[in-house]
Amino acid sequence: MSIPMAISLWSGWWSCVDDLHIGADRWSCAYRNFRLADLVTIMNGVCGSLSIFSSAKYLVTDDDDYLRWALALPLAGLMFDFFDGKVARWRKSSSLLGQELDSLADLISFGVAPAVLAFAVGLRTYLDTVCLTGFICCGLARLARFNATVALVPKDTTGKARYFEGLPIPSSLGLVAMLSYWVRQGWIEGKDGIPGGLVTLWGASGGRGEIHPVSIIFGLWAAAMVSKTLRVPKL
Repeated sequence: MSIPMAISLWSGWWSCVDDLHIGADRWSCAYRNFRLADLVTIMNGVCGSLSIFSSAKYLVTDDDDYLRWALALPLAGLMFDFFDGKVARWRKSSSLLGQELDSLADLISFGVAPAVLAFAVGLRTYLDTVCLTGFICCGLARLARFNATVALVPKDTTGKARYFEGLPIPSSLGLVAMLSYWVRQGWIEGKDGIPGGLVTLWGASGGRGEIHPVSIIFGLWAAAMVSKTLRVPKL
C-alpha cells in the first residue's frame, strides 16, 4: 500500500469517528432537551396506549373490566394533557420538542384510542372501519395544521390563542362518553347490540356494504376537526 493511500484511509477513518461523535452529541442534546412538562405529556401518551391495549384485551377475553379501563384511561390522558401546560408555565420552559410530543400524545389518546374503543364495542364492519380510519386521519391532519398555523391565530393579551380552528382533538372524549353510556346500557356487540342497528347499503348481508349508522357520528366529528370555518372559543 502506498503512503498517500494509507494517509487517505486514515483520514477517512477519523472522519467517520468524528461523525459518530457529532451524532452522539446531537443525541445527547436531544435527550437533555426533555423537560418536566415533556414527561407529563408522555404520560398522556402512556394512558392512550394502555387504553388501546385494554380494548384489544377485551376483544380477546370478553372481560368487561378491560373495557372499563379502556374507557377511563383517555380521561386520565386529558388530565395529563391539561397539566403539562401548567407545568411548562410553572417551570417557565417550553420547546418545539414539547409541542411535537403534545400532538403525538393527543393523537394516541384522543384519536387512535377512541377509534379502537368504538371497534371494540361493535363498530366492526368494513364501512365502520372506513369511518373510524377517517376519524383518526382527520385528527392527525388537525394536529399538523395546528402546529403549522398556531403562530397565525390571533392571540389575547396573555399570548394565548383566542380560538381553536376546528374542534380540538380532545373533544373526542365526548365520543368516549357516548361509548361509556352504551356500555352501561349494554348496547354493545354481544349484548343488546349497537343503537340504530345495522344497515346494508349494497350487496349481501355480511358483506362490505353493511354499516352501523351511528359510525357516521365519527365521520361528522372528523369533518368538524378539520373544518376551517368552525371556530371554537378557547377557555
